[in-house]
Amino acid sequence: MADIKLSAKTRTDFGKGASRQARRDGFVPGVIYGHGTEPKHVDVEAHSLQLALRTANVLLTLDIADGGSELVIPKAVQKHPLKRSISHVDFLIVKKGEKVTVDVAIVTEGDLAPGGNMLETLQNTISVEAEATHIPTEVTVSIAGLEAGATIHAKDLVLPAGTTLAVDGDIAVLQVIGAQAEEPAAESTEA
Repeated sequence: MADIKLSAKTRTDFGKGASRQARRDGFVPGVIYGHGTEPKHVDVEAHSLQLALRTANVLLTLDIADGGSELVIPKAVQKHPLKRSISHVDFLIVKKGEKVTVDVAIVTEGDLAPGGNMLETLQNTISVEAEATHIPTEVTVSIAGLEAGATIHAKDLVLPAGTTLAVDGDIAVLQVIGAQAEEPAAESTEA
């Protein structure tokens, strides 16, 4: 996992007007919290943040002007409903070696057994606990050759080293549904 560095500046003005002005100036308002510290209000450069957040569970180092630097992960990202631009972000402070709970995407590979079966995805992500500096970007599941009726549970997932499940292992993640028989075509009764 890459550690991305972003520059930020301490925010001293609060409220809607100040947040709108920050967005017009190319910044995203945010707050940094965690480990019992007082929340820090910051403005982060919008374009760099948008690019960094393309990677799920990205680890960020925020270099705060006149405030040192913080190792953080994005905890909550609010987007404008129409423009889809980031309007606010909450960052959680993490320490190297600390375990964090995050949602990781489930990705399938391979093909089902022949016969027209369909794969039903019951969970798109799975909650795992991993070290803050080694958060996996995805968990890959092989569905090669699975027959109708097969189910893959959370405990069946192969997780990277140092990563553990943060949910019940009996939760169904994927299942294979058998092909539906087609109704026979109605015979024509022309005389």
